[in-house]
Amino acid sequence: MRYFTTSEFDSPDKPGSGSLMSETIIEMLDDVRGKFGNPIVINSGYRTEKHNSKVGGKPKTETSKGSSHMYGLAVDIKCDNSSDRYHLVFLLQETGFQRIGVGNTFIHVDIDFDKSQEVIWTY
Repeated sequence: MRYFTTSEFDSPDKPGSGSLMSETIIEMLDDVRGKFGNPIVINSGYRTEKHNSKVGGKPKTETSKGSSHMYGLAVDIKCDNSSDRYHLVFLLQETGFQRIGVGNTFIHVDIDFDKSQEVIWTY
């Protein structure tokens, strides 16, 4: 890891939980950061089930495994301007991310292959 520390991916209610993140997503994000040339701030990485519920993440149900954050397969990147949003979405796709959600103040990416691929959605 060149640009991130494991703690940047911690669930706020479980110090050290950033170590539960997928190595693949960390490597991919590190690659994006190198190409982007600016800092990338992680708003949300790994989430405990309790924290996921607190922030309104998708819950586990009988028919859904819930938020990919709870499995270390997703991150939300702080992004609140259109120029950075454009460049980041391009770089994320170029790096191989196939699941991207775009909000006003963040970009969600995940590598959860149990979910539909080649999708971009808005919040």
